[in-house]
Amino acid sequence: MKRKTKTFLFLCMLFLAFFGVINYAFAGDPTGAEALKENSQAPLNYVWILICAFLVMFMQPGFAMLEAGFCRAKNVTNLMSKNLMDYVLGSLVFSLFGYAIMMGGDWHGLLGTSGWFMLGDYYDVDKYLNMFWMLVFCATAATIVSGAVAERMKFKAYFGYSILVSLIIYPIYGHWVWGGGWLSSLPFGLGAIDFAGSGVVHAIGGFVGLAGAMVLGPRFGKYVDGKPQAIPGHSIAMAAIGVFILWFGWFGFNTGSTCDAHHLRISVIAVNTNLAAAAGALVAMLIAYWKTAKWDLGMALNGAVAGLVAITAPCAWVEGWAAIVIGLIAGALMYASVQFFDNIGIDDPVGAVSVHGTCGLWGLLSIGFFADGTYGNYAIAKPFATGLFYGGGWDQLIAQAISVVVVFVWAFGIGYIMFKLLDKMIGIRVSPEEELQGLDIIEHGTPAYPDFVQLNR
Repeated sequence: MKRKTKTFLFLCMLFLAFFGVINYAFAGDPTGAEALKENSQAPLNYVWILICAFLVMFMQPGFAMLEAGFCRAKNVTNLMSKNLMDYVLGSLVFSLFGYAIMMGGDWHGLLGTSGWFMLGDYYDVDKYLNMFWMLVFCATAATIVSGAVAERMKFKAYFGYSILVSLIIYPIYGHWVWGGGWLSSLPFGLGAIDFAGSGVVHAIGGFVGLAGAMVLGPRFGKYVDGKPQAIPGHSIAMAAIGVFILWFGWFGFNTGSTCDAHHLRISVIAVNTNLAAAAGALVAMLIAYWKTAKWDLGMALNGAVAGLVAITAPCAWVEGWAAIVIGLIAGALMYASVQFFDNIGIDDPVGAVSVHGTCGLWGLLSIGFFADGTYGNYAIAKPFATGLFYGGGWDQLIAQAISVVVVFVWAFGIGYIMFKLLDKMIGIRVSPEEELQGLDIIEHGTPAYPDFVQLNR
């Protein structure tokens, strides 16, 4: 009875708090009339950004299929559910709270302090557009982690993780880079820059995933006498389709970050995105063949995504040849990183840490080398971003290196604390019996393949 009373009182307080802030006077532009007065071309920009945002949202099924394909049949429902909840919870939490922290009025370069519940000045067509754009990126960052913690994490614990990433981890680092925070104001080059999110989205997801995989420990059967053993996924076809969906969605992910339909640089961004993905896939497959004498499709698929992750930060600032080099290095880094984490006892079923974490850092750093000095910071025409290889000196590279260190420490550090606290409070790993049977039946009561149920697959 006491528990029900406390719950009721909490809901009442939440209700009162909500209607306390809803009394803000509407000072925004909810009809779009002012936006049209200021810019007659605004509708084209709005449609452009929304279409690109829809493409990014469509990456969610791409991630879901890639992760499910690389994991076993007995956990497919669980993985699909986690990817769904990332978008569901992210939509609600980021819209009401996370966007204010990320893009609200700056407080000492650390976080935003305005825009709660998208009320007052934030009931505005431009703010709503920007919030939706940042939201689909938030969901992407959150869903990356599901692959790293796959096949052994409790669903209720995943709820807690997904909420905290959307509320704190993604918005705060995002504010530092995209919201006018301290990293964007570094006295080197243009400050730390990240065109579409190698750091803000991918490195955040990758290194929070690393923290989760470390706290959870490896799956049963992954290590025998201390040596890593392959645990094949149930459908390489599903994984391949997932990667093609991601590749397609990435064209919205990167080109939409111009935030302006009139920036013809979108052609450069699209080509660079494609070239880096192709280069990453090729080099990963070639390295796998060199090592194993097998044409490893799984490695090639992860190589493509590695190239996409790496080019996401520099895509607007580099030439095509540089995009190929960035992709080639990303594919090789991904392969080496997968082997490294396997060998030190960290079980990452889909390679999320290597693909998104390691290659996300490389993407950030690559700007300092390859930025060609012909494009500015986001929608700003000048100053131009210029890297070391184009005579820009060390400044931009120093800014990018600082951002690399910060995103790793922030994502891994806060992620590790978060998973440790969740483990202490509710326990984050299923029991050995549940893991062996599969999470689909135990946690959801709905096997993905009801006519093909095996207890140990």
